[in-house]
Amino acid sequence: MKRFEVYRNIRKRALIWGLPISLFALMMVAVIASLLMIIFSFSFAVVISVFILNAGLYISLSRIANISRYFEFTSVFPKNITNKKSSLFNYDQD
Repeated sequence: MKRFEVYRNIRKRALIWGLPISLFALMMVAVIASLLMIIFSFSFAVVISVFILNAGLYISLSRIANISRYFEFTSVFPKNITNKKSSLFNYDQD
């Protein structure tokens, strides 16, 4: 019987084909541009070069996505969220 692993890392970034959403969108723009080049070109060399460029772009984007230190940003949200009113008054005794 096939066994499925529970996905516990729900808060990690979403990936499509191993790329984050922004890099996947960049890849799709490049694919659409290359399809337009293929449609409007009449040269077999252009078709082969477009496929090679798209493969190189995918490999480079997947390597960039795996290197997390280039894309580390500070968190936008605070670490602790509370409903406690922030006040400058100190009610406890020192």
